[in-house]
Amino acid sequence: MQNWFLKQWQTFGLAQIVLLPLSWLFGVLSAFRRWLYATRLLASYQLPVPVIIVGNISVGGTGKTPLVIYLVEQLKKMGYTPGIISRGYGGTQSGEVTLESNPLDFGDEPVLIAKRTGSPVWVNANRVAAGQALLVQYPQCNVVISDDGLQHYRLKRDIELIVVNSKHSLGNQHLLPSGPLREKVSRFTSVDAIVDTGRAGLKNKIQQPLPPIFSMQLHMLGIFSLDEQSKMSLDMLKSQRVVAIAGIGHPERFFNFVKGLGLQCEYRAFKDHHVFTQQDFADMQDKTLLMTEKDAVKCKQLALHNAWYMPVSAMLAQNEEQKMLVNLIVEKLQKHS
Repeated sequence: MQNWFLKQWQTFGLAQIVLLPLSWLFGVLSAFRRWLYATRLLASYQLPVPVIIVGNISVGGTGKTPLVIYLVEQLKKMGYTPGIISRGYGGTQSGEVTLESNPLDFGDEPVLIAKRTGSPVWVNANRVAAGQALLVQYPQCNVVISDDGLQHYRLKRDIELIVVNSKHSLGNQHLLPSGPLREKVSRFTSVDAIVDTGRAGLKNKIQQPLPPIFSMQLHMLGIFSLDEQSKMSLDMLKSQRVVAIAGIGHPERFFNFVKGLGLQCEYRAFKDHHVFTQQDFADMQDKTLLMTEKDAVKCKQLALHNAWYMPVSAMLAQNEEQKMLVNLIVEKLQKHS
């Protein structure tokens, strides 16, 4: 169903026209809510350390989690001690996320971030409470990165980054429900930087002055078994009957990535944050399973046979772009101190 909506939002026909009045209402309510926070009629709270928001304005995955991991790594190199907060979408509990945390309790993305970064991660739908709890437990943290939360205006922020897939995530550029957007495209103009994972030329789609735009791709780190005891080469994988599995916001991103590696696969798409069970793999027993790292953290406990995953890291287009984005963030952090 989710993938069906994502496809519908790429067009503008009769169904979208019928839904336009609801989109207008959604836009009015969203703008009014933001105005309430801007005028302080609704209270927002400042944490004692600077806050970086990594968010988006559209429904579906755009690549926020790899960018959060990348920023944590870069800030550590610059001498910072970052902590990460998240809503924990798909989870049922609040609190600290560790390497042993169950993704069903805290969400798949927070568990993945904790595993990859080794930094403190705290989950709470109330991101103010998440940040406060994290800093009480880890007072050495001197910057907080919020995985998503661009529209969570209750939490004051020092830096806003929007991650966008300019190829798909803007769709017909209409607000929900006739389009995929949570906020108008004019929101791009008020953030500190934009990170584009779509290679479609955002400036050609948005006819407004925009902040610095950085291009991000994903780089494969290897092919690992689900129990992390083995590693496979790409050549070995090419000789097997592979089923590529993705339960992410835009499964085609992973599938296109796999195709780009020269693999011939079957493709199985699941909804974002899908809770996998043994039954999902009942007809794949004699095949090699290949999945995203985000899906792997949820499938670890299923004791799947011949199952592998591909961790990826964010990579900005050029070394100069990497330096420019990190320098932009560090300059703003230094102003806070």
